Amino acid sequence: MPKLSDVLATLHRLYDPQWAESWDAVGLVCGDPDAEVRKVMFAVDPVQAVADEALAWGADLLVTHHPLFLRGVHSVAATGFKGRVVHSLIKGDCALAVAHTNADSADPGVSDALAAALGLTVTGPLDPSAADPAGCRGIGRIGTLPETETLAAFAARAAKALPATAAGLRVAGDPDRPVRTVAVCGGAGDSLFAAARRSGADVYLTADLRHHPASEALEAGSPALVDAAHWATEWPWLDQAARELAAALAASGATVETYVSRLATDPWAFHVPSTT
Repeated sequence: MPKLSDVLATLHRLYDPQWAESWDAVGLVCGDPDAEVRKVMFAVDPVQAVADEALAWGADLLVTHHPLFLRGVHSVAATGFKGRVVHSLIKGDCALAVAHTNADSADPGVSDALAAALGLTVTGPLDPSAADPAGCRGIGRIGTLPETETLAAFAARAAKALPATAAGLRVAGDPDRPVRTVAVCGGAGDSLFAAARRSGADVYLTADLRHHPASEALEAGSPALVDAAHWATEWPWLDQAARELAAALAASGATVETYVSRLATDPWAFHVPSTT
């Protein structure tokens, strides 16, 4: 049975913390490096419901994509929800580790899993200047569909492939526009509009698109846009990460049981369509 330090070392080989953005906070949040790890759960968000699920399953390690603490703190008292998450995990002997933008940039990483869910064949990174031959491909991917289809058909494909959320998908572009080459970025991706345009993609699927950047991108000749829920674009990575970690540990003679949380932690509860 591996120790937490062994599992973390393997996780970091897959998602090197050096690949994380300078503002990010990845790695071990709480846990004893000498503790034994039998069960590892994966989730997008380190919220209390996820921590409770991990403890109910008997997890020794919870791996989340999003950080619990993105900025420096002076207290983890259980007077706030983040402190309560830490306290409940420590009381339950469950460690917490984060793989965020280092998992975004890994090869394979978050956007590779998103591309696979959409049925794309990945042809390269969205921004080649960020690629690194040592396992870091940068954020975002370019892929191709098996056959050309309309933008409306692609949007329907994405709605079926991604986990359901209250907001669903927002689409900008002619529904009959032919789509074959697709740019994707799991999570917030409006900083990559220029890269999507340079890539020659017919459509760019990402999350958290804001009015002005999206409008300006379309005016500048951007591909069609599909705006999905942030959580939904990153959730496909969990299964991939669980398989990768289990396989890498098995190659070194260690065995862990993995579990992927199916809890929908997208914050939006319901959607009311316009009536006028």
